[in-house]
Amino acid sequence: MSCIFCDVVNRSIKAKIIDENELSLAFMDINPVSDGHILVISKKHYRCFSETPPETLASMASLCYKVANKISNSKLKPLGFNYLCNEGEIAGQIIFHVHIHIIPKYKKDEGFKPSAVKRHNLNSSLDEIYQMIMDSK
Repeated sequence: MSCIFCDVVNRSIKAKIIDENELSLAFMDINPVSDGHILVISKKHYRCFSETPPETLASMASLCYKVANKISNSKLKPLGFNYLCNEGEIAGQIIFHVHIHIIPKYKKDEGFKPSAVKRHNLNSSLDEIYQMIMDSK
């Protein structure tokens, strides 16, 4: 099965590449939610964040840092950024190749709007949840 992000890495699909390093690549999102919306991907195909080796994730984070500074020093002058990585369809992942969105913010209620709904009636207590996590291998 073909992967659109692998095609970008292989240059069989044109993209507006902003920067790259040995393990990752940054390019403009073709469906941006704000001016300067950039995607940072691994050059090797990994399905999601938790399946990506730490050295590749570190490379991606380093590239995010470099690109965000490039955007900050441009004429765009964002007031802040959202960095977003979804894992799994239930979490909003659409393309199953690890990627991080760098989303510049210009106004509070424009572009990406983070929202977390706090649950008051969790299925388990914090102590029980903690223990479940600590008991995992």
